[in-house]
Amino acid sequence: MDINSLFFGLAVTDFVAADSWYSRLFGRAADFVVTPGVEAMWQLSDTAFVYIVVDPEHAGQALVNIAVSDLNAVTADVVSRGVDPGPFILVGPDGAAGRKAPFTDPDGNSIFIIEIAGA
Repeated sequence: MDINSLFFGLAVTDFVAADSWYSRLFGRAADFVVTPGVEAMWQLSDTAFVYIVVDPEHAGQALVNIAVSDLNAVTADVVSRGVDPGPFILVGPDGAAGRKAPFTDPDGNSIFIIEIAGA
């Protein structure tokens, strides 16, 4: 399998609330509005994209992990925009594999900003 890009969709119930929350999480408005009021997308790296789409039946069930090199700095930046994480979670025995900061969007989708030990 030769994968060129990853697009990860998050089902939401309220486009306006989700768009506002994800804009604060990522620190900017969506990079692409696919369908106004229904679907918007943020490009997180050259080949990774996250999008929200109104789909009430599936909202609140996503689990997303986004790896960063400095969890403290990224989390402080996100908190400065009014989006607070839950307590950091250690990964592996005594955090040997890394740490993650859990964020929950208005629909209950779980977004984890993670720092992998030794990466």
